[in-house]
Parts: sequence; C-alpha cells; structure tokens
Amino acid sequence: MSTIPDFTDNELWTIRTTLKERYGAEKEVHPAETELRLDRSSTRLVSCPTVYWEDGSCHFVVFKTGDKRYRCQFFYRVHQQYGTGIEEFDDLSECVVTLLQVQADHAAEEEGN
Repeated sequence: MSTIPDFTDNELWTIRTTLKERYGAEKEVHPAETELRLDRSSTRLVSCPTVYWEDGSCHFVVFKTGDKRYRCQFFYRVHQQYGTGIEEFDDLSECVVTLLQVQADHAAEEEGN
C-alpha cells in the first residue's frame, strides 16, 4: 500500500483544466499506480499514485512522488520514453504545462518543423 496520498480533487481539477486549455476539449484522465525508485542510491521501489491520459499515439503520465512533488513523462512505445529534463516538480500546474510543451516541441521536431 502506498504511503503517498492519492491525487486530491484539487490536483485532478488542475490537471483536467490544463488539458482542456491545451486541447480545447476535455481529456479522459485515468488513475493508476506506478512503482518508482524515488532515491537514486536505493533499489527500493515505492508505489506512487499516477494519472494517465492519451492524445493520439502519445501517452502521458504524471506521478505523485510526495506532498506537492511530481514527476512526469510521455511515451509512444516502450522504447520511446521522454521526460522534461526536470527530475521533480513542486508545482503540479508547472509540471503538466512543461510536459505538454516538451511533447509539442518533440512532435514538431519529429515532423521537421
């Protein structure tokens, strides 16, 4: 059982509102659990509440790693996983906006724009 609290209603509202602003429509957001290694010097895995959504062939995840602590990534396939270059955020809105921007920049670069 996770010792990290689930996403609060306010946190879920922040994510949904940010996604609606980005896509112009509501996105279905799914709760999940992910085991992460929170300490680089340890092999211990910690169960973290996770939020997941898709846009086309891209999948997004935001992991809650503690009180007001978040990590994120997007991926297309198992071998195509990308982060933001920031290991952990203390602001959920900044985490989601940065994730969406990095993915949009990556997609534009892949298309040659």
